[in-house]
Amino acid sequence: MLRFIAADLRRHWIGVAAVALLIALATALGVAVTLSERALRLGSAQAADAFDLVIGAPGSETQLVLSSVFLQAAPLSLMPGDVLSGLVRDKRVAWAAPVGFGDFVENFPIVGTTQALVDGLGGVSEGRTFTRLGDALVGASVPKSVGARFHPAHGQLHAATEIHNDFTYTIVGRLSPTGTAWDRAIIVPIEAVWHVHKHENGRAGIAALVEQVDAKDGTELHGFDTPINPEAVLDPSAPGLPAVLVKPHTIADAYKLRQQYRSDRTLAVFPGEVLTRLYGTLGDARRILSVVAAGAQFLVAAAILLVVIVHVLQRRHQIGALRAFGAPRQVVFGIVWVETFVIVGAGVLLGFLFGYLAARTIAHAMAETSGFAMPVTFRIEDMRSVLILLVVAGLAAVVPSILAYRQSPAQALRN
Repeated sequence: MLRFIAADLRRHWIGVAAVALLIALATALGVAVTLSERALRLGSAQAADAFDLVIGAPGSETQLVLSSVFLQAAPLSLMPGDVLSGLVRDKRVAWAAPVGFGDFVENFPIVGTTQALVDGLGGVSEGRTFTRLGDALVGASVPKSVGARFHPAHGQLHAATEIHNDFTYTIVGRLSPTGTAWDRAIIVPIEAVWHVHKHENGRAGIAALVEQVDAKDGTELHGFDTPINPEAVLDPSAPGLPAVLVKPHTIADAYKLRQQYRSDRTLAVFPGEVLTRLYGTLGDARRILSVVAAGAQFLVAAAILLVVIVHVLQRRHQIGALRAFGAPRQVVFGIVWVETFVIVGAGVLLGFLFGYLAARTIAHAMAETSGFAMPVTFRIEDMRSVLILLVVAGLAAVVPSILAYRQSPAQALRN
């Protein structure tokens, strides 16, 4: 019987391939939706793990997290500069680092910060860290080499409104890979960002930084050749900041800081809380897409079942001949059931493969724009879905098999 089935499938291989491909594409739609939504949740959660608390000006919590943690370009209100100095001196804080942005190199954001964030992200894997205003560190995924120079631009590639030709950064190091959006960022001293945008910073500010006298040889230093002054960010009169990333010592400290800095001056959020709300929205969208995918799968399954039934009816002469030569009804039932199940089962398995490949492609494209990795993985519940679909395929194969089982050999040969 197995040889007969194999020969029959080979003889009708074009129709078999077409039916299996339709089932595969319908199945792949649902699989791709599920895997892509899961990859986005896992990737964003891993990307936010490095940052326990984000403090910014009052406004949208979601936009604050998207801009400061995931580096999505958007205008943010500025909070007073003395917030950073207070956090740095707070005994509950392991480290606090400012985040200042607005400029780009091509499509890579330039982020102003301090050494605290560089250390918090894992330090440098190549070269050295920044020591002067004109030094820059590139993320692990930025295709620029150590020693390269560039001018910052106010805006992304093809949308830059102003190129700061008077200021030249030199890449002095590369950050260790983090799997976050910071792999596609270029990090510079926060004082350099203030300097480029002509902010003043009080007595320890840029006015002093760019015109200080080197104590060793008395040489006056100007612009980006100036060494970084660590005290600049501690000045209460420092320029306003869009966000500060905070690493508390303990969970209790994190909650106390969050409560303290949720005021009319500042907003403090846990990135995980914001992501949980976003996941709820994603879950709703996934359910809608899943319903659409299920509807498409149902329509394809109904059409394929109709095609299989018509195919069985067209083969009534062959079935009648088998019965006339002594094949029992059970054998005829088995032949039709196995052929139908093989076609539908192959389509389901191919659908999971196609869905996985589609999800990998989508995740790769989204990672290129978002900067953080999105792992596409199967879970145990996916294996259960495969088994359920195969069981449904087996039940669906019963319908044409019963038609063949009930067919009279005399009537089939006569017709």
